[in-house]
Amino acid sequence: MTTITLVTGASRGLGRNTALSIARRGGDVVITYQSRADDAQAVVAEIAALGRKAVAFQLDSGDVQAFGPFAQRLRQALEENWGRSTFDHVVHNAGHGDYALLADTAEAQFDRLVDVHFKGVLFLTQALLPLLADGGRIVTLSSGLTRISYPGYGVYAAVKGAVEVLTRYMARELGARGIAVNTVAPGAIETDFGGGAVRDNAELNRQFAAMTALGRVGVPDDIGPMIASLLAPENRWVTAQRIEVSGGQAL
Repeated sequence: MTTITLVTGASRGLGRNTALSIARRGGDVVITYQSRADDAQAVVAEIAALGRKAVAFQLDSGDVQAFGPFAQRLRQALEENWGRSTFDHVVHNAGHGDYALLADTAEAQFDRLVDVHFKGVLFLTQALLPLLADGGRIVTLSSGLTRISYPGYGVYAAVKGAVEVLTRYMARELGARGIAVNTVAPGAIETDFGGGAVRDNAELNRQFAAMTALGRVGVPDDIGPMIASLLAPENRWVTAQRIEVSGGQAL
């Protein structure tokens, strides 16, 4: 049976690459986007060109009140497009970068980071559990910055650290249903995330490349295929793990 994977925040960057990587491996995909409807539909078209099926939905991953209605829309889409009442995988990719020194962090920055990266992961998972098939997979996204420190990234990294703990607890509590739950922690990646800082700031790019064993920062093609492979049947016995994909950052 063809797998169906939900990838949040998949209109661009790592989410887009992950969705396409899943399609290249023979899976169908449901993607979400916050505001870039045109970009999301372009991803759907790319997946269709690969011979796979995809649909896109708008979702603010920091708005808990939207999760119930989203789950209902997803249930309908599963029935209409696949003749199924369940799907197989969730990749919690949606997120944003908002960086400041701890002394300068505003409460609004803090709240939005928590809402999107931590609270949203928990309550979206909760809303989707009735639709997630037994034996399914959940992947959360963390960061290499939970293992090392870099000034200005403190709150972002702390919230991602909370996601790592949440991931282990989800793995424990959902294990009875055969659901494996892992977190993937990318290192510095060249995307438009965080305003494109790593991609566009040559000095920041150089600094992260210099602390990486493989001598460069990452690109989306370093991450998306790895996540897709983690969803494959041969990785069914991997759960409750933090898997860093950083090229050997700060060893």
